[in-house]
Order: sequence, then structure tokens, then C-alpha cells
Amino acid sequence: MDEIAVTAGALYVIVLLRAGGTFAVGWLAGAGARRSRFAGRISSERFRRAERAIQRWGAPVVAVSFLTVGFQTAVNFLAGSMRMPLPRYLPALFVGGAAWALVYATAGLGVLELLGRLFAERTALGVSAVAVLLLAVCGVLVYRRRKKDGPVLP
Repeated sequence: MDEIAVTAGALYVIVLLRAGGTFAVGWLAGAGARRSRFAGRISSERFRRAERAIQRWGAPVVAVSFLTVGFQTAVNFLAGSMRMPLPRYLPALFVGGAAWALVYATAGLGVLELLGRLFAERTALGVSAVAVLLLAVCGVLVYRRRKKDGPVLP
């Protein structure tokens, strides 16, 4: 249990610094970011979707974004660039960051422990499991890219 508490505490500090830093960069960039060379990235569908969600739901979107992959950076940056007031942002950061740290500390340590046991007891099975996982991730990425780019015509 101590291992989980230490890991969760370290991850909590990391997420507070990272998400808070992203918010601060967004705050400083403000409207200027939309006129800079980063305007293309900020106008991507992911950022527009995050911006609409923040405008509609506010702080709860920030808190829930920590349970997603990729969406949380966009949400924190946009919350800063939209000048979300700190009294609304900070509680969402603390709650969402705590949830993120707990999920990654428990599930992350569990997966690492399982892989460690698997490699120690059945190395071939461990290597096979990692290879299958990597192939699955690559397959998903190729599928998403092809779906996004549309059909390739001869």
C-alpha cells in the first residue's frame, strides 16, 4: 500500500505541474496564439471540440479530462487561453489530477507487476504479450490514419 501511496503522490505532483503549466502557457498565450504560427494546431478538431466543451460545461470538463488520453492537454491549454478564473480552475485541477494519479498509480503498478511476474516466470509468454500489444497499437494507429485519410484510389 505504501508503494501505491508514494507513486500516487509523485504522479499527483507531476500532473499538477504539467497541467498547471499547460494552463499557464494557455493563459499567457491567450488570443495571440490564434494569430501565431500555432494557429493551425489550435484550430484542429480536437481543440475546437475541447473549446466547445469548456464553454458549455466549464470546470467539470477540466476535471473529467484527466481521465482521457490526449484531450486533457487541449482542455488545460484552452481553459488558460479562455482565461478561466483560477477559483474555478484550481478545484477542477486538484480533483482531476488526484483521479488521474490514483488511476495511473493503481492500474499502472498492477500492469507493471503483472508484466514483471510474467517475464520472470514465463519469459517467452511475456515477450509474446508485449509483441501482441505493440502490434495491436500499431494496427489501431494504421486503421485510424487510413480512416482519416480516406480510401486510396489506384
